[in-house]
Amino acid sequence: MAWLFNPIFQSLFLGLTIFYLLTGDIGIAIILLTLLIKTLLIPLFRRQIVSQRRMQMLQPEIKSVQLKYKGNRAKISEETMRLYRERGVNPAAGCLPTVLQLFLLLPIYSVISQGLSATDVSSAMQFLGQQVINIQCQAPGTLQPCIDPLVHWLGNLDAHRPEVLFSVLVPIVNFNFGLSLLALIAAFLQLIQTRMMTPPTSDPQAQSQQRIFLFLPIISIFYGAILPAGLFIYWIVFTAYSVIQQYLIVGWGSLFPLFGWTPGFAKDHTPRFPVEIPARARTQGGEDRDNTDARFSPTDRAAGTIRPAPKRGRTSRRGRRR
Repeated sequence: MAWLFNPIFQSLFLGLTIFYLLTGDIGIAIILLTLLIKTLLIPLFRRQIVSQRRMQMLQPEIKSVQLKYKGNRAKISEETMRLYRERGVNPAAGCLPTVLQLFLLLPIYSVISQGLSATDVSSAMQFLGQQVINIQCQAPGTLQPCIDPLVHWLGNLDAHRPEVLFSVLVPIVNFNFGLSLLALIAAFLQLIQTRMMTPPTSDPQAQSQQRIFLFLPIISIFYGAILPAGLFIYWIVFTAYSVIQQYLIVGWGSLFPLFGWTPGFAKDHTPRFPVEIPARARTQGGEDRDNTDARFSPTDRAAGTIRPAPKRGRTSRRGRRR
């Protein structure tokens, strides 16, 4: 896979080097590179957020379909996809940004862990045999990294090494657990991002799945003693940018109430760019595809359990002609 990752690695490393030469600090360079990447990906992540929000808004109608065709999985799947098509919702629209985000982690990790530890980066500064950037190493001819990996505004934190405040030996598995402040911040922001996009539900099965998704950000805490500190700087900025983007589209989402408390600024909050569910597709005659009586709720219409009572005449024989 070198033919695929090498151009991405070199492009990211060139961008990081340019920002380093402009700012003189590798930490600020990582932040600027992350902001550039996230800005370029705004359209994709916006489609993801809108698609997820619209699918949440369609849940009552999906529940109605499941109620009507209970036990028939093939029919439920068919009617659910038909509902998505009529409302212009693509369930797969939210997959690409997630895959792309995970895909970028590997070259970013290589740039920070290997690129910042290299003593000679002249080969990475060339494109098609031409020198693109001329960089003067901090200590040429020595074993010191060419680019200064220290983040001076974080207490000279080494960006290409893990940040470990202190480590604790877990005796059962004989594992040294290292605690990283950057890993804690990254996990906290991921937890906020997940809570904002988690829809409220009373279904026990759905609540169990949501607990699993809320637990996943906590796993990143265990990576603090393994992954380089610069990667967590990238992760923090990337997630914070995503939280702001979600706030503009879906508002606070399901972040509140938190332990039964809802702050005043979160009450009756309207997003800056709210998501509206598209109207049901219309036929050529201009009528809705679903011509069921609109007097009943979606659940009743889908289940077909409510029908108007037939009109009955008088049962008495009085008044009849003989």
